[in-house]
Amino acid sequence: MGALLTPAWGTVIWASIAFIAVLLLLRRFAWGPIMTALNDREASIAGALNEAEKVRKEMADLAASNENLLKEARAERDRMMREARDMADQMVADAKGKAREAADKEIATAKEAIAIERKTAVAELKAEVGNLSIEIAERLLREKLESTEDQKALVNRLIDESPLN
Repeated sequence: MGALLTPAWGTVIWASIAFIAVLLLLRRFAWGPIMTALNDREASIAGALNEAEKVRKEMADLAASNENLLKEARAERDRMMREARDMADQMVADAKGKAREAADKEIATAKEAIAIERKTAVAELKAEVGNLSIEIAERLLREKLESTEDQKALVNRLIDESPLN
């Protein structure tokens, strides 16, 4: 039984040489390319992750930029709306001022016309009263009235005949 457990040294040496030869061949032809492929794959994955992170940052920057542009556009729109509202209010105020000015001018013109007509009417009335007074005085002098009662009756008759009634 002892022979079964005892290794044959020749077989062990040849197996060891074969193992070392296979190991050297694998190291030379298989292990190097496999390691190179694994390193290349690792670099490729790291590059893809870096690129993905870069794209994510760019997307975040783009989103922030879009938000800023949107805020600026809203602010610009609000400013333009305020300016338009202010301009419209100014135009309404100008139109009201011009209308008020025109109305005041018309009122002043009408007041002047009324004053001129009143002066004209007063002047005509004074002239008529003056003419009537002269006519009454002429008639009184022509008739040479001797009593005051006759004079009063004549004045009343002339007043009744006057065109002012």
